[in-house]
Amino acid sequence: METSDALDIIGNLVSALKAYATKLPAVVHLSVVPGGLKPTPEAVASYEQAVYRFRSHSTGAALKRLNESLIQSLEAFEMGLVLKAIQPLLLCLDHLELWQREKAITMTSADEKRLREYRQALHHIMPGKEPELEGAGKGL
Repeated sequence: METSDALDIIGNLVSALKAYATKLPAVVHLSVVPGGLKPTPEAVASYEQAVYRFRSHSTGAALKRLNESLIQSLEAFEMGLVLKAIQPLLLCLDHLELWQREKAITMTSADEKRLREYRQALHHIMPGKEPELEGAGKGL
């Protein structure tokens, strides 16, 4: 699997999270929905399919290390826990960026741009635009 293929799959997951997050109300009291708001079965199946497509096609040792994070993201997504689904994806992006700096993988300038866009999209979903959080999750 090429780095661009991995970014395609991560992009699909980011899109699924963005779509799900737009359907959530700004504030939901836990007494109303104690288990959270779960995504539709179709959305979960699509997310799961993307994760398993990554797992079945990741042949490089570096990319295989992302499997656990993607599974964690899937499990959180299935339960409707958007924030817990975002963190593993950010970790995947951090690893890709680190491996690119260490020359373990190669990225084109278009791939680097997509990586930045995915990171920005995930940060946009997360609450907390306060200045003290500025720079948090910007990479390893």
